[in-house]
Formats: sequence, C-alpha cells, structure tokens
Amino acid sequence: MHRERSKDSESLFYDRALLLHGGKRNEVLTLAETEQFGRDSFGDADYVSIYGMPPREWYGRGVRLLGRTAVECTRDSLGNHIGLDVASVAAQMPVKQWMVIDPFAGSCNTLFWILRHLPNAVGIGFESDAQVFELTRTNLAAVDQKIEVVHGDYESLLEQVRVSNDGAIAVFVAPPWGSALDESRGLDLRLTTPPVSDVIDRAAHQFPERMLLVATQVYEKVDAASLADVRARLDWSELRIYDINEKGRNHGVLLGTKRLAAR
Repeated sequence: MHRERSKDSESLFYDRALLLHGGKRNEVLTLAETEQFGRDSFGDADYVSIYGMPPREWYGRGVRLLGRTAVECTRDSLGNHIGLDVASVAAQMPVKQWMVIDPFAGSCNTLFWILRHLPNAVGIGFESDAQVFELTRTNLAAVDQKIEVVHGDYESLLEQVRVSNDGAIAVFVAPPWGSALDESRGLDLRLTTPPVSDVIDRAAHQFPERMLLVATQVYEKVDAASLADVRARLDWSELRIYDINEKGRNHGVLLGTKRLAAR
C-alpha cells in the first residue's frame, strides 16, 4: 500500500547520511519519516521493524526512535537470525544459566531477540547516550518488555555485573559503526567506537574465569585484517552472513567463544 510522505520529508532523501550524520540525527522521527527511510534506502516501508512489529504497529504502541537509532538498530529479521545463532552455539556449551550483555544497547532489539531464543537467560543492556537511554527505557515499557537497560559507559558498568557461580556470559558486540562502514570498502572493525577488539578484551579481562560466547555484528564486506584481529582473540569463531536484504547490503554475525571451543 502506498503511503504518502509527510510534508517535512518531501524534499529530503532519507538515507544513512541524513539520519546518521545529517539533520535528522538527533530528531525523533515521525512514522512517515521512518517509513520513508525504509522506502528510500531499501525499497521497504516496513524496514525498521523492531520488537516483532512493523513501524506502523510499534509507533502506534508509543515507541519512538531517533534518526541515528533507526539506522543503527538491529531490525527484526536480522535480530531473529542473530538470536537463533547465539542460541545454537550456546546449546553446544555445558552451561545452563546465561547472562547476556549488550554493551551498546541502543533500541535493545538485539537483546530482545537473543533473550527470546536463549532459555534460562537474563539480559542487561548498557547505553551511554542519555537521550537514547530515555527513549529505549520508555519504549520497552510501552511494549511490556522487562529488559533491564542501564545508563552509563560500558567499561564501568561491566565492572558491576554479577553472574551466578554456574553461569556463563554471552556478549553482543556492536559498538556504533559511524565512519567505520564504507559501503564500497566494507566494515573496518578497528574503526568502530570503540574498536571491537577492545570490547572483547575488556569482557575477557573482567570475567577471567567465565566461558564467553561473543556475537559481533558485521557487514557483508568486512576488512580482512580487522576481522583477523578479532578472530585472533577467540578460541573458536565462525562468520555467518545473512541474505535477508533484497537490495544487498546484508549484515551478519561473527560468532565466537573464549575458554571453550564450540562442538
């Protein structure tokens, strides 16, 4: 069904540049703008589907997103794949209790999907940006999701995490990509903010006696040297790219474990 642009979007092309680096970066998007981003960039008005709902449904429930969050959030189709793959690796490990940590939670949609697929798991998301944190906290309440999201930087908040004696930790590593992603050259994992390797090193240092399952979100094109640098920090790893975008620009996940190789 064709849906008209809002008056304030008629002269704008709603792409990554406008929403992530341009005038819409810190603005709360209208429903029409959210759908226009999907149409202009991916040919799909429902592209920004989160919490298991298309934009028209989640917007009607009171969920609101900033321009940059609409670009950087993990949409449902991708979050579902990541959640399923994290759960499939976790099932091969001799652990029954999981703490799932998202150090850069944003909308918390990836955490939403991982927790949906991973039994016996609790989750916590960290968000350093006050505006994103307040919106996400309100959004989760609007859709009746009791996911804990905490305001603050991931380094200090990691130090406060407590895990049961028989529990293991799964970390979803997706720091803001910003200029780390170039659609022609691909994603350089050394240029995310902070670098992906720094996040993995800090988690390993903070939980030295724990088995770690690490899921790093990637792009279909990844700088080879940066990928090798991340994989060198893991005992086992596997790269999976999902063919879920009809116009290309697919995303994926690098799954890895530390202190235990998956079977």
